[in-house]
Amino acid sequence: MDFIRVLPQLYMFRFSVGQAYLWRDGDDLTLVAPVTVTPRRSCRTRCGAPVWIRRIVLTHCHRDHVGAAGELAARHGAQALAHRLDAPVVRGEAPVPQPVLLDWEIPLYEHGLTVPPAPPTRVDRELEDGDLLNFGDGARVVHSPGHTDGSIAVHLPHHGVLFTGDLVAGAGRVTPGVFDVDRAALLVSMRRLASLAPTTVCFGHGDPVTGDVARLLPEAAGEETATGEATSAAAPAGGDTGR
Repeated sequence: MDFIRVLPQLYMFRFSVGQAYLWRDGDDLTLVAPVTVTPRRSCRTRCGAPVWIRRIVLTHCHRDHVGAAGELAARHGAQALAHRLDAPVVRGEAPVPQPVLLDWEIPLYEHGLTVPPAPPTRVDRELEDGDLLNFGDGARVVHSPGHTDGSIAVHLPHHGVLFTGDLVAGAGRVTPGVFDVDRAALLVSMRRLASLAPTTVCFGHGDPVTGDVARLLPEAAGEETATGEATSAAAPAGGDTGR
């Protein structure tokens, strides 16, 4: 696991199956998109004094983004937050939605099934589009369906930061995410995110991008619309399991 400082208040955990992000407001920590492995010592030893995670934001219901959430919430006394449409899946009350796979995605998807299923995880707050979250000087929930029905992005307009979850991938170049339930809806969501004009974009798979983001996001959505399919370069590093 690598622990990288992206911005003065933003840190990234890089795991073999993707990334998680830690936003720090003083002693108040918010974890966005936790993965199947729980970060343990880095929060305490590399962010300074011992601190506790106050909230865990789940960008969608897939196992590689939910697996560690329950353990972390219990350990830190943190709230777990997810969109209303994905919350039943996170809680284990509904099945994981099946993606509509492109031909080249099938072997990648089957390989990702080796990731253990996520245990049922409580959701303390069900989110809706436009909800405000108490971190980052006013974080706003942006419902971004397409990867899953309840996928969300989180926008910190005061800081120009956007967390996309798996709606967008940054593996080598900015591309639409893979293993989606509705590709057309995903492209619409991407164009909406581009209209927010972020200056730093943090993906679930692939390193964050800073600078020129306003051009890269709409170009990625427009290129997909023009070609009708993604290339294998869109496959996220480490592999989004899609389940």
